Amino acid sequence: MSAGSGTAPPRLILASASPRRRELLARIGVEPAAVLPADIDETPRAAETPRAFARRIAAEKAEAVAGRVEAEGGLVLAADTVVAVGRRILGKPADAEEAGRFLDLLSGRRHRVITAVALRLGARVWARDVETSVKVKRLSAPERAAYLASGEWRGKAGGYAIQGLAAALIPSINGSYTNVVGLPLTETANLLAGAGLRVALTGEPA
Repeated sequence: MSAGSGTAPPRLILASASPRRRELLARIGVEPAAVLPADIDETPRAAETPRAFARRIAAEKAEAVAGRVEAEGGLVLAADTVVAVGRRILGKPADAEEAGRFLDLLSGRRHRVITAVALRLGARVWARDVETSVKVKRLSAPERAAYLASGEWRGKAGGYAIQGLAAALIPSINGSYTNVVGLPLTETANLLAGAGLRVALTGEPA
């Protein structure tokens, strides 16, 4: 199935409540027909690497939501973003104290951000994962305190948002910026177009 075949494009279901992912999809002319966040256990398994964890969670999210819309034949898009220091996975901090510990760990060093994307249509599954290296400056005590006071860390993997105030704390990245925000657009656009969805810049009207 392709966007240029004359067949109506599939209905896209976004398996995420993240407003950032919807905003990124809008940049490529894609508006989900529905948003159905997946309710799954996102606890890492023993000895699970950050990349394997991201891949598994994205796949499980897509599978969970696909089971809810199977009769409608929806194309389900799911993603999971992981911030990792070595093999340690930094999830969403539970409170300011944990967010502070994350900032201390990230300060003055590089870390990895991995986003796994899973696209599911019936029994067919397309998947990609993207890794970006991110450098955080050495944080001063006032910078650390100000960022925690901003509350921007809430609900963010690794306790920061590169598209927000944290941009002033990150001197460089190596790789995809949109991956760090939460959805690598180049790879996601290619997956969606390959599955038959009309995407901006593919030659079909979005």
